[in-house]
Amino acid sequence: MLHNAPMESFFHTLKTELAHHRQYQTRTEAKRDIFAFIEGFYNRTRIHSAIEYIALIQMELKAA
Repeated sequence: MLHNAPMESFFHTLKTELAHHRQYQTRTEAKRDIFAFIEGFYNRTRIHSAIEYIALIQMELKAA
């Protein structure tokens, strides 16, 4: 059985920390903002409890 809890958690974070605070005029504007959130904050800065409270990029560097 596949569990989608990590994705549900991600989308909850995306909605509460970004999307619910903005009203986008175009799809392009939303895509640009969401990309910046994921690449600039979520992967590089935000700490994750599932991986010992470090950022995803730090975990990837440790694994390399």
